[in-house]
Amino acid sequence: GSRASGRDSRARRADMALLCRVAAGSLRVSRSQRLVAAAVRASSAGAQYQHILVEKKGERGNVGFIQLNRKKALNALCDELMREVSLALDEFENDPEVGAIVLTGSEKAFAAGADIKEMVDKTFQECYAGNFLTHWNHVTTGKKPVIAAVNGYALGGGCELAMMCDIIYAGEKAQFGQPEILLGTIPGAGGTQRLTKAVGKSLAMEMVLTGDRISAQEAKASGLVSKVFPTSEVVDEAIKCGEKIASNSKLIVAMAKEAVNGAFELTLAEGNRLEKRLFHSTFSTNDRKEGMNAFVEKRKANFTDQ
Repeated sequence: GSRASGRDSRARRADMALLCRVAAGSLRVSRSQRLVAAAVRASSAGAQYQHILVEKKGERGNVGFIQLNRKKALNALCDELMREVSLALDEFENDPEVGAIVLTGSEKAFAAGADIKEMVDKTFQECYAGNFLTHWNHVTTGKKPVIAAVNGYALGGGCELAMMCDIIYAGEKAQFGQPEILLGTIPGAGGTQRLTKAVGKSLAMEMVLTGDRISAQEAKASGLVSKVFPTSEVVDEAIKCGEKIASNSKLIVAMAKEAVNGAFELTLAEGNRLEKRLFHSTFSTNDRKEGMNAFVEKRKANFTDQ
């Protein structure tokens, strides 16, 4: 009996040792699997963007920065590039540290247009069934303000992309245009609509029907851009603007952006009603209370985005 119980205890110990070895092995496997997964994630994060550069800028890292990076193609807006821009915008939209986003290209070209090589063989059926270019509108759907810093060419889709942003800063050598008419087509990502609302019917009609470009100075005079800077300064100035915006309450900034955008969609009466509702809504926020108390107490407001 005692020999049997000894054998049992030895067997149990052997089983336990085996289980420990298996557990240790599985831990090693799971650890190596985790390391592999982490490496894959890291490489895919790096490989996630082939056509754009993405980082955070500003002294507090609170300005998202997206740079179009197809320099050889003058930043032609291929489908994949625009999908990457949408992904990067979503990334910053979900980052609580980021209060504004800057979108730029190179000194030679913000974006010289959509990628014509991708379009040349498309049929009406493909364009209509696939709702061609509709996903570009994603740039306009975020709550956080997007500032375009435009140097060089902003033509066709490049001009349309700049106009989808909330603020446009231009370098002094920037050129804006909608030359689609010269290719036997018309703007397809808001060019006929946003340009007309920005610069008025006569200039928009002239640009769309002739394909002629306007300079940065003409763009500022017509209301298309808000400021013009030397080429080497425009990106830094856009980041400074982003930092100013990001220093305010992100919650209230989103409401202000919604109200201004309402002016493009609504009648004056409806727009004023939207503004009043949003204005009244600010009184339910901690940041409105903090902002007004700070003003009365002559101190700097400490916004918490609540």
